[in-house]
Amino acid sequence: MIQFPKIIQGGMGVGVSNWRLAQTVSKLGQLGVVSGTALDQLFVRRLADGDKGGHMRRGLDAFPFPEMARRIWHEYFVPGGKPSGAPYPATTMHQRGGSSKVLELCMVSNFVEVFLAREGHKNPVGINFLEKVQLPHLSSIYGAMLAGVGYVLMGAGIPLHIPGVLDAYAAGRPAEYKLVVAGALPGQDTQMHFDPSEHAEGMLSLPVLTRPRFLAIVSSNTLATTMLRRASGRVDGLVIESPTAGGHNAPPRGKLRLNDAGEPVYGDRDSVNIADLRELGVPFWLAGGYGSPDKLREALEQGAAGVQVGTAFAFSEESGLRADLKKNLLAQAIAGTGDVFTDPLASPTGFPFKVAQLIGTSSDPVIYQERKRVCDLGYLREPYAAPEGKIAYRCSAEPVAAYVSKGGKVEDTVGRKCLCNALLANIGYAQTRKNDQVEPALVTVGDDLNTIVQFLAEGRQTYRAADVVATLLSGVVETGQVTETASIPEPLLVAASA
Repeated sequence: MIQFPKIIQGGMGVGVSNWRLAQTVSKLGQLGVVSGTALDQLFVRRLADGDKGGHMRRGLDAFPFPEMARRIWHEYFVPGGKPSGAPYPATTMHQRGGSSKVLELCMVSNFVEVFLAREGHKNPVGINFLEKVQLPHLSSIYGAMLAGVGYVLMGAGIPLHIPGVLDAYAAGRPAEYKLVVAGALPGQDTQMHFDPSEHAEGMLSLPVLTRPRFLAIVSSNTLATTMLRRASGRVDGLVIESPTAGGHNAPPRGKLRLNDAGEPVYGDRDSVNIADLRELGVPFWLAGGYGSPDKLREALEQGAAGVQVGTAFAFSEESGLRADLKKNLLAQAIAGTGDVFTDPLASPTGFPFKVAQLIGTSSDPVIYQERKRVCDLGYLREPYAAPEGKIAYRCSAEPVAAYVSKGGKVEDTVGRKCLCNALLANIGYAQTRKNDQVEPALVTVGDDLNTIVQFLAEGRQTYRAADVVATLLSGVVETGQVTETASIPEPLLVAASA
């Protein structure tokens, strides 16, 4: 019988759930998860900074398509790092039918992140993607599977097609995925395709891959049932995320209502019936405010396999969140003054987005107004039907005139924030622009920010991921429940010299 982890470390932000954090948590016998969002961009910026510690090169040396690894290394690596204040290199934004260069960068970056997270142990590692960020899915997932990823988790939408993608790659076949295109005409081709054999230069056959387990992140019983009934392949489990969780939240069901502070109001229709979840016959984990020993025990008693915890791990020493942001928000938590606002407007996706209120970040209206609108990363762009059957892209956080010229509504630009650039700034990779302007951060955390003080030992100002795991498990160890995880076979790796 498979023993599932009691704790899933959340896949947070861009690079907050980095390989170091995921490796640490998995070594402790729980499920470490890397964030798959914008990994290609993060990888390029690590190389531009000189690959401190040589970790990216170590991952590239293990990549099974050596010519591809060599090309990427020579194009983006800057010996000693780029000059301080110089901008990071620009990369081509994703689009349907993207260039081989864009696809290969996704493959390699996802491989490297998972490879590094798996180093030094045999326990599974997961990767988290956002359904809303569809364009990089196919090549990113293949890269993660090349590295032997054990779990794929996906939320921020209804990822019905992902299980079939995993099945295809595990069977050695190309995969396809239907892109959501606003205003698409009946019969319009919106499929994305990815054939790994087109990128396996000089190889007689593709590596044999193991299908990872797929966990859908959903917010209601209805979505849970929909995933199990309509998904294109096997759904191995569910993460049930409440609206108190950090990052993107599912919108309230029914007509949107706001409280006096301007936050979405969630009601009875947004609550989850645990008894009904148990009847679905798949393991499930509860998320959003479950980062304490009591809540883990409560989840287990209700029949859950465990909990997913994000905010607690985001402030651990191993996470990728910038040290100054950790310090300032930890100080707020210690004082009990941490303030998290569920912003109904910030995200270009239209989903509510949790924002920590912190001076010097885009949560400050002055900082937000001072930033000149620019869209040069484009992960959250919306594909839309353009004339002559073409597909074009727009983002409600881009310059207003540009968005409106693409058929967007001006009212949809109000309050929108560039999450792509902000989330990279959160982890120390902020883009520098003209006149030495640096992209501001925008931190997302869960409503339980102030509870992270429970992981601080007396007299300490920081804590480790191991402190989080030990604290959470302290309430269940005495019952004789032991946390175990199933091991995943090693991936087929071929050394590459770049």
